[in-house]
Amino acid sequence: MSPSEAPALFTAKVEPGDQQFDAWANQPLLLSAEQGGINWPSSCRNGACRTCISQLDQGEVRYQIEWPSLSAEEKAEGYVLPCVAFPCSDLTLRLA
Repeated sequence: MSPSEAPALFTAKVEPGDQQFDAWANQPLLLSAEQGGINWPSSCRNGACRTCISQLDQGEVRYQIEWPSLSAEEKAEGYVLPCVAFPCSDLTLRLA
């Protein structure tokens, strides 16, 4: 695999507590957080139950599913579902 084919790696911070983990662009934030030793609340892992909901204080994410279980208002307010959200930049998450 050439460097240009390697998945992007971002830094994710968790507030409160100032924890940090490596967030790979090719996997959901929840999986990266768990690999980084972060104990994040979760249940369904498919964007339906909302157990993992959090506030995106900084950065950008994308989804591979058309519409995760977030209202338009929640999306506008910066809420994300880390179980189905993929990082597009360095970011800061706040447990909701």
